[in-house]
Amino acid sequence: MSEPTATTRAVQQLWLAVADGDERGAAAAVHAALARGVSEESILLEVIAPVQEKVGTEWAADRLSVAQEHAATAINERVIATLTHHPGSSRPAADRGRVTVSCVDGEWHALPARLVAEVLTLRGWRVDYLGAQTPTPHLVAHLHLTNPDAVLLSGSITTHLPAAHAAVTASQAIGVPVLVGGRAFGPAGRYAKALGADRWAADARAAADVLETGIPRPDAPAVRHAVDDLPHLADQEYTMVVQSRPRLVKRTLADLEHRFPAMSGYSIAQRDRTAEDIAHIIDFLTTALYVADPEILTAFTTWTADILTARGVPVRSLLAGLDTLADQLHDFPRTQKLLERAATAVTEHTVRPVPDTRPSV
Repeated sequence: MSEPTATTRAVQQLWLAVADGDERGAAAAVHAALARGVSEESILLEVIAPVQEKVGTEWAADRLSVAQEHAATAINERVIATLTHHPGSSRPAADRGRVTVSCVDGEWHALPARLVAEVLTLRGWRVDYLGAQTPTPHLVAHLHLTNPDAVLLSGSITTHLPAAHAAVTASQAIGVPVLVGGRAFGPAGRYAKALGADRWAADARAAADVLETGIPRPDAPAVRHAVDDLPHLADQEYTMVVQSRPRLVKRTLADLEHRFPAMSGYSIAQRDRTAEDIAHIIDFLTTALYVADPEILTAFTTWTADILTARGVPVRSLLAGLDTLADQLHDFPRTQKLLERAATAVTEHTVRPVPDTRPSV
């Protein structure tokens, strides 16, 4: 067997450390990689990023608790900070221009945006990093104050697309071009174009390349409404389902007790988690309505089927929830089609065990 590279060794060591909650060990792993000649950019994108992805995979497989996942993420964030202030760090002058990097409103997964901000800093950009879930009015106020060359918006959860759309149009309305990235924008950034973003980038290096090429400022900034980009919103189904969300959660939870008798034995905590799951389904349903793409809901429901199976919950409970939502929303044709497709996808879905990413001992 060939000797592992310095990067591979760092990934293994960092993963063991964050999984154990060992911040000192995590910092030691990345600093050792630096000493072996691994660049800061490679540490960020080829060590920390894949380890963070493993954290999410292990949580999905129920091999890490929510608390462990949060602790691991916090350690990775602090390790990034140690790179910034490492004695051997040599960062270029920020002479390429100024950009703002921010998560969209409601997005708490800030690590991808942080990685982008750090890479751009290493590439010579002056970066205003605003962190997680920046409300759009506050983002716009910052853009007025700084007049950056571009704003980079990060989103990991698809349900934040409506908020991302608002941020895109508000930024462009004051003449600031928008580059978006993150899993929320779909495979190959399919939703970036639908929402009118100026550019999309698959990762931090691609974002740096886009900025290097330059993004023209909007010629004639003007206020756009959501329906201007997404004409199907004129049917008001999205708005009405969003407004009905609290009632839908309450009614679906009550109906599930009849459709899924096992719920009668649920504890208060289990019922609370079920209500959260129902709310998530509705959020993905409304987002699918917003961008008119059933894949948003079907991808979420099949993923949920895998998660429920990993936690020992029968998938038929998910199908029962989709059925009761369909009964309540029978007057909305687009919504009905989305729920029907989601139920079919779950029924036909072969549950895949979440892969074990833990290193062998």
